[in-house]
Amino acid sequence: MATKTFGISPRGAVHRWTQTLIPTTREAPADAESPSHVFLSRAGFIRKLGAGIYDFLPLGYRVLKKVSQIVREEMDGAGAMELHLPVMLPIELYNETKRHVAYGDLLFKVTDRKGAVCALGPTHEEPITEMVKGSINSYKQLPINLYQIQTKFRDEARPRSGLLRGREFLMKDAYSFHTAVEGPGGLNETYDKMHAAYTNVFRRCGLDFTVVEAESGPIGGSASHEFMVNAASGEDTILKCPASGYAANVEKCEIGPRPAPAKGYFAGEPSGALEEVHTPGCPGIEDVVKFLKVKPQHMLKSVLFKVQSTPEDLAKYGEEFILAVVRGDHDVNEGKVRDAAGVSGVELADVKEAAAKGFAVGFISPRAALGKKGVLVVVDRDAAIGFDDAAGKPKFWVTGGDKIDYHVKHFNWQRDLGKDPLAAAAHKPETHGTGGLRGGDDYLMVADVRNALAGDPSPRSAGAKLETGRGIEVGHIFKLGTKYSDAMGLSVLGADQQKKSVIMGCYGIGVSRTVAAAVEQNHDENGIVWPVAIAPYHVLITLMRADSADHAALADKIAGELAARGVDVLIDDRDERPGPKFKDADLIGVPIRLTIGEKALAAGAVEFKTRRATDKGSLVPTGEIVEWCVQKIGDAMG
Repeated sequence: MATKTFGISPRGAVHRWTQTLIPTTREAPADAESPSHVFLSRAGFIRKLGAGIYDFLPLGYRVLKKVSQIVREEMDGAGAMELHLPVMLPIELYNETKRHVAYGDLLFKVTDRKGAVCALGPTHEEPITEMVKGSINSYKQLPINLYQIQTKFRDEARPRSGLLRGREFLMKDAYSFHTAVEGPGGLNETYDKMHAAYTNVFRRCGLDFTVVEAESGPIGGSASHEFMVNAASGEDTILKCPASGYAANVEKCEIGPRPAPAKGYFAGEPSGALEEVHTPGCPGIEDVVKFLKVKPQHMLKSVLFKVQSTPEDLAKYGEEFILAVVRGDHDVNEGKVRDAAGVSGVELADVKEAAAKGFAVGFISPRAALGKKGVLVVVDRDAAIGFDDAAGKPKFWVTGGDKIDYHVKHFNWQRDLGKDPLAAAAHKPETHGTGGLRGGDDYLMVADVRNALAGDPSPRSAGAKLETGRGIEVGHIFKLGTKYSDAMGLSVLGADQQKKSVIMGCYGIGVSRTVAAAVEQNHDENGIVWPVAIAPYHVLITLMRADSADHAALADKIAGELAARGVDVLIDDRDERPGPKFKDADLIGVPIRLTIGEKALAAGAVEFKTRRATDKGSLVPTGEIVEWCVQKIGDAMG
């Protein structure tokens, strides 16, 4: 019968506590706040060397290798080929893509003795595109999927939470190359394979996770999904539809149909005469709410964006700025603003540039767009209200006063914009971008441009409401399209002997981040509770008497037999009292603990206890303990 392998080699490892480095402590580092940072530090898995820079000690490195091995096996199984690219990347690689601008201060840069500048790679789209450009010239050589597991760098302004937001981290990044999107060998086929491989990776790691639709961010692309480890301490909000299974992050989540107001958007008489109020030192919604004693949902928040458009966009639409308006208790969604306006990209407007255009950032109202060319006003549906249907009276709005330190009460859309804003659109609605209703004068539109919230209508199931959860991003897959190949001149001759831009996909897994996310999800007040597949050891054998030759001999016998079955074993042979040993056992989180003591031996048994169990354990005959452990480990790993 074939031996089942549980670790990274056919034969399991057997190590002794006294011969390795496991510096457990009772106190966490002063800057440790997240559970993973606290317990990985206290349990001797990692040690801080500098801000956002960590040593992986023996226990931590064993976990890192196990996660890497699972990733490697699934990538190889999905047809990807492993390679290794440089960490130091000539800055000239970014000239065509301009990603050094998109990354900004996050990009680490080094200068050599001759003055040449290199970047420390945060991801490797540019170098791998350059490599493929120099290696492939025909459609017959595609598709191909290449990956590496390598250290990456990002100059985080405020590194925190240990491995979750560091400046140096281990990542698997893969890139696929195609001549078509659909059909055999197309991008969609590989994307689906990567989706399945990622699902296998995190399932094999023993993690509870959610796959969500996501924004592509600075990497770009037409579609993307994030793999989120579900954890109450997660830094990301996930929105889910309980009826359909739809899930998305805040940046991407759609909102289901919201009924239009009974009298139409913007319709309704003023709630009172426009009243200007001096609000010194109150540029933020929270400040104004306290100062004026109004509710956030009665505020209008206006956010000014500068359009990052191609010349074609400018020729088609002509927008230079977009003024996005949402209710004061809502947040503007940059991606939705971009999509609603139908432009290539947007960024927050520079304060000085905005002032030169006549905008008082922090005190802007929708009126600020009047008389200005090249400005589009995009209003969220919940903010485009003139009459409060529920209250049966005109809607009371407070908004900026369009000059520093001033706001106005009783803003009214029809009166203060000087016309019926969507009168033309009410008779001839036009879509612009996605999901928007644009007015006849073409400077104002209603669209879904805010972040979704719990309780919003589901976009996939009528009558269902969105629910929220917390998650930690550990994987992200993208359909890049031809963004990088067009920018860097990567093309191949097709079957028709015509040049075609190569279509790309991109697939990343945060390997060291997955280690931390596993702890965020699997811990208790006593320490880590490792999933079996990625635990540093499967079994911890605790000797109650380290000086007993009989105890040591039995531990060696059991460990040897377990190792022969592919089980990794750590023997706690320290000359310590049982109490500290048991506390350390809980802290480091090995899934199974076997205790060899006088009482158990007298009964011809050893004590068996799992890390997740709350009882004192059970006695198992020594002749059965190996099979018992192998069975439990196999069951846990599926």
